[in-house]
Amino acid sequence: MEKSKNTSKKWSMIIILSSITSALAGFLFGYDTVVISGAELKIQALWNLSPQLHGFVTASALYGTVVGALIGIWPANHFGRKITLLIIALIYVVSSLGTAFAPEVYSFVFMRFLGGLAIGASTVVAPLYIAEISPPQYRGRLAGMFQLNVVLSMVIAYIANSLIAGMGEHDWRWMLGMAAIPSIIYTICCLFIPESPRWLISIKNNTTEATSVLKRFYPTETPEQIENIVATIKNETQSKSSNEKFWSWRLHLPIFLAILIALFNQASGINAVLYFAPRIFELTGLGEKAALLQSIGVGVTFLIFTAVGVALIDRLGRKTLLYIGGVGYVISLALIAWGFAYQYYVIIPPCIFLFIASHAIGQGTVIWVLISEIFPNQFRAQGQAVGSFTHWLCAAVITTVFPSLVTNFSPSYVFMFFCFMMIIQLFWIKYMVVETKGIPLEEVQKKLGII
Repeated sequence: MEKSKNTSKKWSMIIILSSITSALAGFLFGYDTVVISGAELKIQALWNLSPQLHGFVTASALYGTVVGALIGIWPANHFGRKITLLIIALIYVVSSLGTAFAPEVYSFVFMRFLGGLAIGASTVVAPLYIAEISPPQYRGRLAGMFQLNVVLSMVIAYIANSLIAGMGEHDWRWMLGMAAIPSIIYTICCLFIPESPRWLISIKNNTTEATSVLKRFYPTETPEQIENIVATIKNETQSKSSNEKFWSWRLHLPIFLAILIALFNQASGINAVLYFAPRIFELTGLGEKAALLQSIGVGVTFLIFTAVGVALIDRLGRKTLLYIGGVGYVISLALIAWGFAYQYYVIIPPCIFLFIASHAIGQGTVIWVLISEIFPNQFRAQGQAVGSFTHWLCAAVITTVFPSLVTNFSPSYVFMFFCFMMIIQLFWIKYMVVETKGIPLEEVQKKLGII
């Protein structure tokens, strides 16, 4: 939560605990996304699925994320950030248990789609809640915990799948049902977090409850200092007409920023590499077993460099991390394309790891943080939804077409395209991205020229 320049910047542990709780939505997001990889072949055999229906079943959660990113703004604005996070947690519980006990394929698809709704909504609500309660000097690290949880849970899901596999014909049900445990823990934790003071002021005009929450956040502050914080938020909210629409020229810069960071995130090819890593490694001549081991290495690399990115984001800044990751993208993708073009396959596996590290420390860490920072208080949920929707729509398209692309075209052309997009991204970073490190949210709006 931002403070005026006269405050002492002493804040309570409740901010950290509330941020950690909200970031747990990322853990469920990552686990739910990856856990299907250990179950999809047995599901196909059990229900005798055609290749087309098998693909639809596997991707059903991804379709839900696109819808969830769109509809997540409504409860976030009408019922509050806390209630929406609680609803998301309950949906995760229902989805994990529903997929584990699904008697046939169509109920399974419905439950996976339901889980996708929660994933899409969580990428809207969790980062914006953390951004709204965080002190500016730690906002990047606290909001970055969402992405760190996503990657951590992916690694845990891979490990859990490998441990459960072989426990019997219903082992896949255990893989999916295990997600209920962290989902229940998350649900309980959500009961105890406070509502966002910014939502209380900017959406509900409830300064009394907001003041009460702020006193819990900053117990050493004087009543005058708390009043200054409330006044700052209220002034920013009331600086423009309450009848103003989200889709307006005033907000064109943050809207373009949100759309383009999400577009470039997926135009790097990250989802294609993550979802089809074994296939890519096999294209280099590695055997199936070696390819799977390399894939585990990808997950570990992703986790390590995400942690590095989270540790550095408030020190180096969002723009600097995007530059570091962007340069790494171009180098790694160019070398991968060259390796495939000239059949110099030995260079490809280490370049895949460089690519993953570049994504993790740059785009992977920055995307949800930056989107949550660049919109005015009354439009933050809509802005987060636009970024999330763009991200998931591009993810769905690229994940769907990638297998066909590498089948019908040389992989070198595919990775050359990704490299070209990342060169364009470097110009976007230079000329359009605004640094938000350590700046109160209300001052970010001034820097963007929208208040």
